[in-house]
Amino acid sequence: MTVPQPTLSTARLLLIPADPSWALALLDYQHRNREHLARWEPRGGDMFYSELYWTMRLRQRCRDWQDGRGAAFLLVREGTPGRVAGTVTLSNIVRGSFQACHLGYNLDQAEQGRGLMHEALRAVIACAFETLQLHRIQANYQPENVRSAAVLRRLGFVVEGHAKDYLFLDGAWRDHVLTALTNPDFDPARMLA
Repeated sequence: MTVPQPTLSTARLLLIPADPSWALALLDYQHRNREHLARWEPRGGDMFYSELYWTMRLRQRCRDWQDGRGAAFLLVREGTPGRVAGTVTLSNIVRGSFQACHLGYNLDQAEQGRGLMHEALRAVIACAFETLQLHRIQANYQPENVRSAAVLRRLGFVVEGHAKDYLFLDGAWRDHVLTALTNPDFDPARMLA
């Protein structure tokens, strides 16, 4: 993409585009939430808990935006500048006849139960449908992740199926519930423009 990735804002959050300057803050977030995220995230390699790893990963997220493949946001609470409260990503953006992406997200354990992820996802969905002009957002979650199930349901995501042994997480293959949300205002004529 030739345009800069936008910063999004909600009543209580700033959603800042991923940038390597946030590597130490994201590393701190990962350390604070190591146990909390272990059940839901792929295991990192030896370098996962290093500043270098997060600098490289954030550089890749910037390239993803520039290449039109993704958008990654760091959630920062009002009143706590420099401290990451969570992340939201749109990844695997596919154009052509698909016009879709995958949605991923996580939230600091200390911020759970306050509606912050719902707030953040509403802003990112608006960005996906309005700014990126996508038709479809896919989001998958483990059946026992009741918080993810609830937030996606509240946002209008529809269950489309179940995938056995979908991702290798926390030392085992994990089943996932497959959901999607489509853009009711998508104009197919824009695909041809």
